[in-house]
Formats: sequence, C-alpha cells, structure tokens
Amino acid sequence: MSAERDYYEILGVPRDADAAAIKSAFRKLAMKLHPDQNPGCKVSEDKFKEIGEAYSVLSDPQKRAAYDRYGKAGVGGGPGGGGPGFGPGSAGFNDFSDIFNEIFGGGFEEMFAGGRGRTGPARGADLRYDIEITLEQAFKGSEREIVVPRAQKCEPCSGSGSEGNAPLETCRTCAGQGQVRAQQGMFRMVRTCPNCNGRGQSIKTPCKSCGGRGAVQKERTLSVKIPAGVEDGTRIRLAGEGDGGARGGPSGDLYLFLSVKPHALFERDGPDLYCRAPTPMCKAALGGEIEIPTIEGDRAKVTIPAGAQTGRRFRVKGKGMTHLRGKDRGDLHVELLVETPVNLSAKQRKLLEEFAKDCGEEAHPQTQGFFASMKKFFDASSEGPSR
Repeated sequence: MSAERDYYEILGVPRDADAAAIKSAFRKLAMKLHPDQNPGCKVSEDKFKEIGEAYSVLSDPQKRAAYDRYGKAGVGGGPGGGGPGFGPGSAGFNDFSDIFNEIFGGGFEEMFAGGRGRTGPARGADLRYDIEITLEQAFKGSEREIVVPRAQKCEPCSGSGSEGNAPLETCRTCAGQGQVRAQQGMFRMVRTCPNCNGRGQSIKTPCKSCGGRGAVQKERTLSVKIPAGVEDGTRIRLAGEGDGGARGGPSGDLYLFLSVKPHALFERDGPDLYCRAPTPMCKAALGGEIEIPTIEGDRAKVTIPAGAQTGRRFRVKGKGMTHLRGKDRGDLHVELLVETPVNLSAKQRKLLEEFAKDCGEEAHPQTQGFFASMKKFFDASSEGPSR
C-alpha cells in the first residue's frame, strides 16, 4: 500500500466532503473492489485494504481532524507506525461493518474477529396460549386447566439425541470446533458447522424415540390461576413452561393472552361498568325505584326522580369491577332509557288520550322549548336575509 497517497484522493472526494459523501464514495468503491468480485486479483485486494484504511480515518471526526492537521502521523500512520487501527472496537469499524453487511449480506465481524466459539446449550422457544373468559370470571378471578403441546426433553436419551444416551463422537467436519473456516482473499470466513450445527459432536446412532433431536412433542396439563380484575388483552407469563431447551438448555416461557367475552348487560371501561336500564314511562314520569343487576349476581336499587328523561345517568358506587392490584372496586353507571308503552288495550288508549288532552305545555318543557325555537327559525327565514 502506498504511504504517499492522500486518504481523500484514495476515496475520490474533496477535502471539504461531508460524512454522507465520504460514506457514499466508500460504498461504491467497496462494491467494486471487494475480493469476491475480483477473485485472485492482488491489486484489487490491496486497494480494498487501502479504502478501508482511508474510511476508518475520514469517517471518525476526531481522527479526520488530526489527519487534516498532521497527516498520517497524526493518526499513527507515520514512519514506523502501523497505520490506523481497523478491527472491532476501532474507530470507523461500526460504520464499515454496517455498510459491509448491507452490501455483502453479513459475516464482516466473523472475518475480522475470527467468529465466535461453538454454540452451547440453547434456550427453548417461548409459547403462546390464548384463553377466553367471561366478564364474571374477570371480576371474581378463576382457575383453569389448560393442555399445552410443547417440546420436552427425550427421556430415553436424556436429551442427547443418541440411542441409549451413548457418548457422542467428535464431529469429523469441524474436528470438534463447531465451526468451519474458509479463506477468501484477505478475509477468513467462519461459519457454524453444517454437520453438527455447532455442537462439535455428532451422533453415531440417533435415538429411536426422538430421531436424534433430543426432544419430543408432548402435551402438558397446567392449572392456571387468573387473578380478579384482569382486563381484555392481559398477558400472564409462566416462566419455564415453554419448549424445552436444546442440549440441556433452559426451557422457554409460556405466555397466556386473555380475552374477555362481550357481556349481554354490561360494558367495561377500566374498573367501571356501564349498563342501560329500560324504565316504564309512568315510573319515569311519577318517580320511584328500579332494580338493576350487578356483576356479582345481586340486585341494586336506583331511585328515579319524577320527570326523569332518557339519557339520565346514575352512579352506584362500589358496584363496578375489582381492581387487579387492590381491594377497591369501580362504580356502576346506569343510563336511563324511558320506554314508551306499546300494544295498548282500548281502555289504556282511551286513558292516554284523556291524559294528553289534560296535559298542558308545562308538562312538556322540552317540547315547548323546541317549538319556540322552531318558530323563531321560520320567522327569521320568512323575513329574508338581513341588510
């Protein structure tokens, strides 16, 4: 690599180029000069190292400032120096890695750092189980038995996957390392061994019960406690009740997702409940008491004042839902729905007609106000637009 070439010249950017321009220039050159694109070409390999060195300096604001002032000597690249660092933890490595992985599909860290060691015990997968409950069960809490299919350790082979739990053999493909390596130009590629999947050992005779997997699918019955006050969408975690781990690894978790069925009478909003109470017209006119159901199965009485109208709301304190964390309860909100009588007999109809004749405007204040406003509206319309 020539020590005389300027880093800006190497990347083909002016000295006042911003970070985006430097990154774009490096991206284009990396795609062009990568050894995979030029197999066996020593010139391309040297130039690829050269642009990597230049980018590692110019992409770092502090190193770039030192380079602009002192040249390569300011970044450790002068006579006797080894050039700027370029590896995991060095300036510019993360940006270089991001671009490299984006262009070439990963493997950058493995090339420079030599990859990671063989894979050890793997944690089992998390599982999901959906449970539907009633609003009453959400109020009181409940206990349910559920049957969950999950992967469990194979007992005959103790999870080893080897028939009779016989000792495993050293993998011949990776010589027990769990990884295979390949040299590509200046890079050393490290990948998980495809034969043993990173275990470093292979099975001579697979277990007949699990086919060498080390786990079998079984159903497990669990007793689940659902606390009082849960809401729709509540998630409950049962640690260690998911799939069993591979090679002796820990089990995953089981997540219960609760959904609450719609109720025929009540609607829920947090700890509060809402319901509509049909009320006979006569009781709404004269006043009195009505009975309403409660979520615990009892009845509560609500006093209706004389002349109550549809939409009037009443609150019954402490008759809502239980709180998930606490002993207090929400409230029950009752909305009045005044019901007009239907299917009248001849006698009832005659009585209502007589009642209607005797009723003055004072008995229907809302009607009176509505017609007064309507009259003003039509009077204003007949006069035409104001000038």
